Amino acid sequence: GVTDLHVGDRVLAGAGAGGLADRVAVRREQVIRVPDHVDLAAASGFLYAYGTSLHGLKDRARIQPGESLLVLGAAGSVGLAAVELGAQMGARVIAAASTDEKLALCRERGATETINYGREDLKTRVRELTDGAGADVVYDVVGAGFSEPALRSTAWGGRFLVVGFAAGEIPRIPLNLVLLKGCAVVGVWWGEYAKREPVRYQQDVGELVAMLGEGRIRPHVWATYPLEQAAEAMREVADRRAIGKVVVVPRAGE
Repeated sequence: GVTDLHVGDRVLAGAGAGGLADRVAVRREQVIRVPDHVDLAAASGFLYAYGTSLHGLKDRARIQPGESLLVLGAAGSVGLAAVELGAQMGARVIAAASTDEKLALCRERGATETINYGREDLKTRVRELTDGAGADVVYDVVGAGFSEPALRSTAWGGRFLVVGFAAGEIPRIPLNLVLLKGCAVVGVWWGEYAKREPVRYQQDVGELVAMLGEGRIRPHVWATYPLEQAAEAMREVADRRAIGKVVVVPRAGE
């Protein structure tokens, strides 16, 4: 019953589970046209990362120009999208990652300050960079042992966004910190948002596609792998070696 799309159209889609295949069936509302001049590999790494970050920063944190934004795991695909979008929204972005190489890319994408939490104390550096005030918004995709010091680094009345647990461990947070900071701990789940609020979801997607077409956001593809090496591609992500997005590409013609 779909009449507005045709064989050969350039599209991206949110497939959910089962996307590592040369053919996939998805609902029409999950399919989005890709502007002609946008590389398809870049587009494939676009929707989840930038969608999650836009939903988190705009809809959940309601970030304002001039506010400080601390991004943990800032060189991963979702973190880097938050760095880029935060800068576009006028925030002062503090990117935190584990290597200087990763932080250099964050600076290229709009971070004004960086923290190497492989060798610097996260809480101390945030306080130094914010003159003791703390970060207005914390964007946490890492979890584990980084969440609590980041929460302790949140400003009075700040918003702490729970986005994911890339380090593998779900942290336990002392709730007295939330009271003492007068802050909000806010969940960010792009996939469920798409199901429960489809109208707002489509508005966010339209905004992102426009930004992509205008070149205002640039998905960073760190590496591409053929479909038969999909397991190796996933290992790059699991071992936290990737900077930006890893893309699996089926062979031409399939």
